[in-house]
Amino acid sequence: MRRLIAAMISAWAIALPAGAVTMSLARAADEPLRVCLDENLPPLSMHHRGKPGTGFDVALARAVAEGLGRRLEVQWFESKLDEDSSPALEANALLSDGRCSLVGSYAFTQDSLVVPGVKTAKLPDFDGATRDDHRRRITIGILAPTKPYMFSSLTVVLGQQARDKRITDIGDLSGLRLAIESGTLGDAILMTYDKGRLIDSITHLVPARDDLLGALEQGRFDATLLDLRRFDAYRMAHPDTTLAASGYLYPIGANRGYVGLASNAGLIADVNKVLDGLQAQGKLAAFGQATGLTYLPPREPTVLGDAFQKVLRNGAQ
Repeated sequence: MRRLIAAMISAWAIALPAGAVTMSLARAADEPLRVCLDENLPPLSMHHRGKPGTGFDVALARAVAEGLGRRLEVQWFESKLDEDSSPALEANALLSDGRCSLVGSYAFTQDSLVVPGVKTAKLPDFDGATRDDHRRRITIGILAPTKPYMFSSLTVVLGQQARDKRITDIGDLSGLRLAIESGTLGDAILMTYDKGRLIDSITHLVPARDDLLGALEQGRFDATLLDLRRFDAYRMAHPDTTLAASGYLYPIGANRGYVGLASNAGLIADVNKVLDGLQAQGKLAAFGQATGLTYLPPREPTVLGDAFQKVLRNGAQ
């Protein structure tokens, strides 16, 4: 369960003023900035072969590359969330194999940033991968994060019959017909809330087989708890939806940012300067608005510890 929750959590062109970035960048000006982005993580990053990539992380990567005085190259990859996958090892393999220097929208959790307990890891599927790439194991390094650039949280989404319900806490879901995908973080939170008080109201659906938000749209259920990013993506694909955002954000979440290799500390430091400039100019919120992402600025703690595990043990939040 701890490994799956860690995976689920993780599963959660602007120029800067002159002098914003140190002259140490001159030596790398002719080298592209290669950033690895998930090809199916709307509205953060989306890519269909033959078409330009879109999303918040694409806009941000362009701005970071320009701030560094370099051209951007995106390495698209596909991450599959299951019991056998490890986002941390997949990101490390991409970086250690030289596919990119940064991986975007990486969840900053204690588990995702520990020194690897293994020496090698397999690459995820990536754009341009060969059969040999799928078989290789990569000698991996140690990950190092940049400053975070956004915060990811879970939210309650309400169906049409409950859209006027005021939600200020998970306990306000009492009396509603709840749907949740089995094995998700939202499932664990709802099932353990107040020693199981909501259990009799919960219907479990199968991820990737059942249409959670579609079932809510059809009126079969009243509410669910899921990643705010995912609801943003649904609203983009269904502009006429009757589903409503409750406005409630689960108080525990994870910051996201770039991750690189600790051996590339100079790049991490330079990217931090660019991110500081973009944040000060309000560019990150603007990128969110332009791409349909409900942007939440980073919060303390920078790296999420064992807060979720404590919630699940205590059965209350």
